[in-house]
Amino acid sequence: MRGIELSRTFYREIVEPLMREYLESDDYGAALIGPGSEVLGFDTEMSQDHDWGPRVCLFLGASYPAKAADELRSLLEKRAPERFYSFPVDTGMTRITSLNSFMNNRLGIDLHTEIELLDWLTFPSQTLLELTSGEVFKDGAGELRELRERLAYYPDDIWLYLIACTWQRIGQEEHLMNRAGYVGDELGSAVMGSRIVRDVMNLCFLMERNYAPYPKWFGTAFKQLNCAEQLLPLLWEAQTAMKWREREGALGRVYRILARMHNDRGLTEARIGEEAMSFFTRPFNVMNGGDIAVLIRERIQDSHIRWLAEHRPIGSIDQITDNTDVRNMPQSPSSRERLKALYSRSE
Repeated sequence: MRGIELSRTFYREIVEPLMREYLESDDYGAALIGPGSEVLGFDTEMSQDHDWGPRVCLFLGASYPAKAADELRSLLEKRAPERFYSFPVDTGMTRITSLNSFMNNRLGIDLHTEIELLDWLTFPSQTLLELTSGEVFKDGAGELRELRERLAYYPDDIWLYLIACTWQRIGQEEHLMNRAGYVGDELGSAVMGSRIVRDVMNLCFLMERNYAPYPKWFGTAFKQLNCAEQLLPLLWEAQTAMKWREREGALGRVYRILARMHNDRGLTEARIGEEAMSFFTRPFNVMNGGDIAVLIRERIQDSHIRWLAEHRPIGSIDQITDNTDVRNMPQSPSSRERLKALYSRSE
């Protein structure tokens, strides 16, 4: 049994009757969202060895008294069986809180305040994916539906900014990968090639308007993208190439597909060339990702985000760092404000 099916059944057979008994009210939400491979649908038998089992996130509405969370937790501990469909039950895995408290912990935002454009750059894509995936079992007040609609995907200007920043990253290293190989540094070239492969994959998630998960599920989720069938063999060829010329050739074919995707989506007013070109007078073929980034930023409407694209194309927290502890740490308003300082407008 997959985790999401197990939790849905646990809610219907154990948790929902308990909620009705405690208070005849529909003023609560129940879902399986947040951390966990089962939320993304990627859990396997191996996932069951820790932090896996029947569980639910319960979000209590305003009609519930302040002591409700503690009382419900106590009731669940008494009523829940030791095993459910042969799986051990750990009632501590069922979280009981308000949706606002949950969101303050996950993203450091208040449900009742507007999400500013800069806020989106502080949200890890893994966390956004966790909050928009999974399944809602009950949504009495409609808050979960509203929240998931608000977080469904980046606003257009942030989306364009992130695409521009990703092309900028590719442009910064595509010629260096070839230069390292040219002087006999195949290891250095391969390391940069791997970084470019990762950036290309991130670019594909952005182009298809999908949040990218953290490294454990990055490749698995990539396989579900529409472009994966075409790109996977070429990206694997670039990743495993022993010589820089082979790596360059594979990425050249990747760039051709990316350019076609870019043009088909009309990401810039002018179409971009679909063939790699020489890097100045050197014997290297590149896409000149920085030039594509310049074209994209012209489509950004918000003046501050356009300024960032021109003067500070550092991207979101996911592009600034790949440190798991930073990207997965609980957010707070103060930590987000510190992150937002990276994007302050100063000449």
